[in-house]
This record gives sequence, structure tokens and C-alpha cells, in this order.
Amino acid sequence: MRAELVVAPAKLTVSLRVTGVRADGFHLIDAEMVSLDLADELAIDPDGRGLDVVGAEGSAVPTGEENLVRQALRLSDRTAHVRLVKRIPAGAGLGGGSADAAAVLRWAGFLDLVAASTLGADVPFCLVGGRARVTGIGEVLEPRAFAPRTFTLVTPPFGCSTPAVYRAWDDLGGPTAAGPNDLEPAAIAIEPRLAEWRDRLGGATGQEPVLAGSGSTWFVEGAFPAAGAVVRTVPASTPVPGFRACSR
Repeated sequence: MRAELVVAPAKLTVSLRVTGVRADGFHLIDAEMVSLDLADELAIDPDGRGLDVVGAEGSAVPTGEENLVRQALRLSDRTAHVRLVKRIPAGAGLGGGSADAAAVLRWAGFLDLVAASTLGADVPFCLVGGRARVTGIGEVLEPRAFAPRTFTLVTPPFGCSTPAVYRAWDDLGGPTAAGPNDLEPAAIAIEPRLAEWRDRLGGATGQEPVLAGSGSTWFVEGAFPAAGAVVRTVPASTPVPGFRACSR
């Protein structure tokens, strides 16, 4: 049987408020997320077994049982061989692993957002795609109308650990950032090099950068071709075929 090709668009967290912490330690959020025209590609062969990852940038991508592709196959009670072509930098706050897991769940016809959230807070949004307000621990989605937007991103050559950033947010007493992302002070506290990359993007564009999720990517809205090789420019995307309606 020929492998089926499935795309896994990156997500960008345009704004993020941390609104509380549940008794089980999971953080409650209120965020706006959009899908980007930057995507991994998965070739899924249900007659095979295993996982191959090629083209990974940024943090190392594990291929063992901790990989979210393997976890998504288990959650959906499916088996397959997956060849994953990475274009979304790993550890960059762009939801690469979550997008890959969501692509597997869509392929399997598994659309339970609450169950999907057990794989990670970004997986439910990546399963739906488009543009949405995201609350709860990521499992509550309020679709919003598609709006054409372009973002300029800079991704440092290092990643940020999402659990470590949330722990730092807790340790700092739950600070509220002056900008759209409450996690910025915590991320910079555990990875001070982020400030240098923020300033590089700000200097190249003349805009105030925002941290994408828990980092390490910074972004500004708009296209800035004069910024040169420091940045990449990515438009927001409409949902790809197979997504549930979310942005029309």
C-alpha cells in the first residue's frame, strides 16, 4: 500500500496569558493561535512499522517511544511506518512535535480534543488548525475567522524546554508580562541568550518582538525583506485539507 502524505503546519501563539494552575499542576491558558505556511511532512504507511526523521533543525528530535508521533499512533490505536520530514525547527515554540502528532491523529480519524490534549497543550489546536482562541489546558477551542497575516520570525540556534519555562514562571510567582506573552520573563530567566535574539529581530525590523509560546522563536507581524538572513517570513495559513473547519 502506498504511503499517504500528510502535512503538519506549524502553529504560532500570537498571544498567551497564563490564567491559573490546576490542582494537578497543569497550567490554564488563554491564547490566540494561528496555523502557519510552514509545515512538516509525514509519509504514513499503515503496512509498516517504525519512525524515520530527516531534515531536523534546532533541538534533537527523539525517535523513541517519547516521540509524539509514536504517542499519537498509540492514542489512536493505529500502527504505521512514518517518515517524518522536519521543516519546523524543533524546540522553537512553533509546535512542531504537536503538529506532527496532530497530523497522525487526523490521518487516523481521531478528533477527540480532550484526549489529544493528553499529548500536549498545543495538540488540540494543531488538530483543528486555522485560527482560534485556546483556553483550558489547550483543549477548549473557539474558532475565529481567517484573517490574512504575515509574520517575520527569528529562531535562535537553541531551544527552550516548555516544562522548564512553566516551572520558572511558577518560581517567579506567576509574572504577567508587559507584552502579549506572560511566559517571556520566565523564558529569559532560564535562557538569557533569548534577549540577544529579541534585540536582533527588533533592530532588523524596528518592531517590538514577541516570544512565540515558551520560546525560543521571536516574531513580529508584517514582512521585512530588508531584515535579510536573520529572519524568515511566514504567512498565516488557511486550514489544509483534512482539518476541521476553524477559520472560515
